[in-house]
Amino acid sequence: MSALIYALVSVIHTVINLYIWMIIIAALLSFVQPNPSNPTVRSIIRGLYQLTEPAFAWVRRKMPFVLVGGIDLSPIVILLALQFLDTFLLKLVYG
Repeated sequence: MSALIYALVSVIHTVINLYIWMIIIAALLSFVQPNPSNPTVRSIIRGLYQLTEPAFAWVRRKMPFVLVGGIDLSPIVILLALQFLDTFLLKLVYG
């Protein structure tokens, strides 16, 4: 039973880390505003925004103060929450 729990926590850890990188890339792309002519790149960017924008919108709706001077701080809030969750799960399982 404990091997199953370790495996699940390991998979959750990997998914959290992948989503953290997606959020970082989406936040950086929002500053650059890419205009790719390549349809493959355009679909990758659209997919990235479709995966991250619901979380950003949820944080903006629940915490309207994350918009400071036109700068959206919702990615930082999400990153901190994911880091907390990841650390909590790892410490809970691995001691």
